Amino acid sequence: MEYKDYYKTLGVSKNATKDEIKKAYRKLAVKYHPDKTKGNKEAEEKFKEINEANEVLSDDEKRKKYDQFGENWQYYQQSGQEGGFDWSQYARPGGGQQYYSYGGDAGDFGGTGFSDFFETLFGGGGFGATQTRGRRSGRTRSAQLRGEDLSAEMSITLSDAYHGAEKIFDLDGQSIKLKIKPGIADGQVLKLSGKGSQGYRGGTAGDLLLKINVLSDPAFERKGNDLYTNLNVNLYTAVLGGKAPLRTFKGTINVTIPGESQNGKVMRLQGMGMPVYGKSSQFGDLYAKISVEIPSGLSSKETELFRELQKLRK
Repeated sequence: MEYKDYYKTLGVSKNATKDEIKKAYRKLAVKYHPDKTKGNKEAEEKFKEINEANEVLSDDEKRKKYDQFGENWQYYQQSGQEGGFDWSQYARPGGGQQYYSYGGDAGDFGGTGFSDFFETLFGGGGFGATQTRGRRSGRTRSAQLRGEDLSAEMSITLSDAYHGAEKIFDLDGQSIKLKIKPGIADGQVLKLSGKGSQGYRGGTAGDLLLKINVLSDPAFERKGNDLYTNLNVNLYTAVLGGKAPLRTFKGTINVTIPGESQNGKVMRLQGMGMPVYGKSSQFGDLYAKISVEIPSGLSSKETELFRELQKLRK
């Protein structure tokens, strides 16, 4: 029976990380998928091989067993004893149908499951010491494939992110209603279970991974759950103290301005920031930076009064 070099099949090193294996697998799955290579039997076989390689290398336990097997196989090869390799010590006893997940497109590639090599290590019957090499034991396994996880993006306003929103969008002719919780972050990914591609041969549908892009707002800057904005205050209120209106996502409020407030002074309004995602009763803070408005179009009387004030300050 032929040894399968799964690392070579995916084009990765034996020290490859899970992310590297996943990336290589997805690239090959797209390249050799039957939807793109219809009628090409060679590509179809290649597609099955990369799925089988991914099934083993993406699973920690299977990969560990496969690596141990590979080291012993190499020893037998180098010592000229390949024909006497003891398969039985690696064959898994018992039975049970095998399933594997497919992260690429979930089309029908017309396959019939795993190779003899795979079934020897991980499948049902395996090869015992008294069995004839090359003879398949157990039944052929039909591959159930999980559907592809699809990715998409949606843009919402900062106001939507603050209040939460319901959005309806179309995906392959299917109308999907999405409820967005208040406080969602820019770049946050929502998983819509079962909204991806359909599974193969009874496999479950994939998921839709929806990335939320929160658009910038002309009045507010967001940092985590805190908001930052400018608070315009006229000169007289800044000097004497008083109230100044400020628009927030909870409506317009009047902020108390202490007398002799300096331009650029930052006031913290506790609990007036963004809601904490998933915790509707918790909020960040709002930081309002005072921007003193200098009066223009002064009358002669106002100019005279300012000059008197200037003299008093001297």
